[in-house]
Amino acid sequence: IGVGKTTLAQLVYNDNSIRDYFDLKAWVCVSNEFDVIKTTKTILESVTSQSCNKNDLNSLQVELKENLSGKKFLLVLDDVWNENYDDWTKLRSPFDAGITGSKIIVTTRNSNVSSIMRTVADHSLQILSDNDSLCMLAHHALERGDFTGHLDLKEIGMEIVKKCGGLPMALST
Repeated sequence: IGVGKTTLAQLVYNDNSIRDYFDLKAWVCVSNEFDVIKTTKTILESVTSQSCNKNDLNSLQVELKENLSGKKFLLVLDDVWNENYDDWTKLRSPFDAGITGSKIIVTTRNSNVSSIMRTVADHSLQILSDNDSLCMLAHHALERGDFTGHLDLKEIGMEIVKKCGGLPMALST
């Protein structure tokens, strides 16, 4: 919790070079209640920027496949918890329509999810070292981004770093 999975995915998703590389981008927050129909519908709406009244999985997937066909897309599935292999097999069916270079980024706290969905190695984010944490705290709290000229605050900064336990989210807050 709080190591920056979503934040890192947002940085990638919003990067200028990414915008030029992909024909389509979509971001879907999945969370605990995974439903193939609802998730497919949300992805379709994100891809088309239009609401959809369909509730049939087949027609949703046909339309999604049509919208992805021949395009290079980036899809972020944020905060995924579902470990059901069959659900993921159903969900990913339309993505085969995208061209080479299409990517799906999944953020999850659950290693079982990443092993079910994985086609490439997953990247586990780790907590920050005390030194990196102190640098991040200085970046967020001080104008210069370091403790130069604020050596009296460095000791207080180290106390904050210890309380945050290397979690970037806690440090930035």
